[in-house]
Amino acid sequence: MEYKKGNIFGTVAFSSYGLFWWSLVILLILPNSTMYDPQIPKATKEAMAAYFFMWGLFTFVMFFGTLKTNRASQFVFLSLAILFFLLTARDLTGSTEIGLIAGYEGIICGLSAVYTALAEVLNEVYGKTVLPLFPTSK
Repeated sequence: MEYKKGNIFGTVAFSSYGLFWWSLVILLILPNSTMYDPQIPKATKEAMAAYFFMWGLFTFVMFFGTLKTNRASQFVFLSLAILFFLLTARDLTGSTEIGLIAGYEGIICGLSAVYTALAEVLNEVYGKTVLPLFPTSK
């Protein structure tokens, strides 16, 4: 509910990445379901590469919105942009090595996002820094 707090960045980020997961499910799961029209072709590797590239570009632009927040958020958004670009490269090249690197990078990104979320919650609940977010100098 970031919009209620007037946080435009949070509103755009949470809404967009929520829609990312919905659209990814539609692209990957729906074509294998009984609800899908077999006349419509499934997404190709090139189409998925374009999809991941656009999300990487969006995420990289969103990264600039973190430059006045803290290093933890910066790391999450930059590592997520890198992950999307690695997924793009994997789909364009078919390289299992790039896919493996993307997997490890995704784990790092995910763990950093969990840490950042936990730190923000605990710091707000306790009214002090329980876990550092490494604020940028103002």
